[in-house]
Amino acid sequence: MNLLVLTHKLDRASFRQRIGVHIPLLESHGIPCQVDRMPPGAMGRRQLYRQAMAFDAVFLQRKTVNPWDAFWLRRYCPKLIYDFDDAIMYSDRSPERRCRGRLRRFRRTVATSDVVIAGNDYLAAHARHYSSEVHVLPTALDLGPYSVTRPGSRDRKRRLVWIGSRSTLKYLAGMKAALEEIGRRHRDVVLRIVADAFFDLQNMAVEKVTWSHQAEAMSLLTSDIGLAPLPDDAFSRGKCGFKVLQYQAAALPVVTSPVGVNAEYVRDGVSGLHASGVEAWIGALSRLLGDAEQRAAMGRAGREEVVKFDLKLIGRRLEEIIRSCVQVGSADRSLTRSGGV
Repeated sequence: MNLLVLTHKLDRASFRQRIGVHIPLLESHGIPCQVDRMPPGAMGRRQLYRQAMAFDAVFLQRKTVNPWDAFWLRRYCPKLIYDFDDAIMYSDRSPERRCRGRLRRFRRTVATSDVVIAGNDYLAAHARHYSSEVHVLPTALDLGPYSVTRPGSRDRKRRLVWIGSRSTLKYLAGMKAALEEIGRRHRDVVLRIVADAFFDLQNMAVEKVTWSHQAEAMSLLTSDIGLAPLPDDAFSRGKCGFKVLQYQAAALPVVTSPVGVNAEYVRDGVSGLHASGVEAWIGALSRLLGDAEQRAAMGRAGREEVVKFDLKLIGRRLEEIIRSCVQVGSADRSLTRSGGV
């Protein structure tokens, strides 16, 4: 069995977290994978799709397709598996406005696929309108880099941490008023941003850590409270909560907006606190900053829960989905050759 993996951007976090991290396990279990970026030109894509005939299945990651691509993918692919982890049927800029073009591409891609893998129940519910073969598979996390003793602070500063990218930094920027007030009340608190873009605050020092594979785990392990703000809209409800899992792996208590899976992953009062609005964020952060024992207890609770998202567990579930899809296809082809259908 072999797999052709197609994606739009190889450096996208979605590709890395949804399929890239699983390729070593798949290959060690007898499913070699060829990864290709979809060319911008139509002829280049058709040539790439023709290669699909040499594979048992194509794994299309996140990219939605136009009618031309859907036709040639369906013609050449023995089996098509589609994976997505964002509410791509909505615009992140205008999430409450119905975007017919996005919806058409999403519907077409899901309907063209033999199997659909969604990152959470919210996304799966959208896909089930157009496919009867939809699986929910959470984003996995490699717990290995976080399985070390948390080092203590050398400068006695308490660090709030946010990890993400320039595309989602706006969510953190949206709570500047709360952060500024925390900075006025707690002079020893620092905001650490682990990303590829940053901003400054007037009342709180900001540590700017450029994201890298090597830096992310230790940047969280040397922090005190994880931040996961989100607006409550149709696009954000589809988020898969990966940063929350990272915080919990680092045994951090998490303050989060109760939106989408964040409300499920962070149990209010157990592994963190839910906060909606500026005053609620100020109250939640003040509560945790004033109670080191509670921070530690919530961090331990989160660490205990995050093990169910371990890379090996999720990877084995992904392997089962792929094998099941291919085996059904093989059985159908055998029946066809023998005159059974």
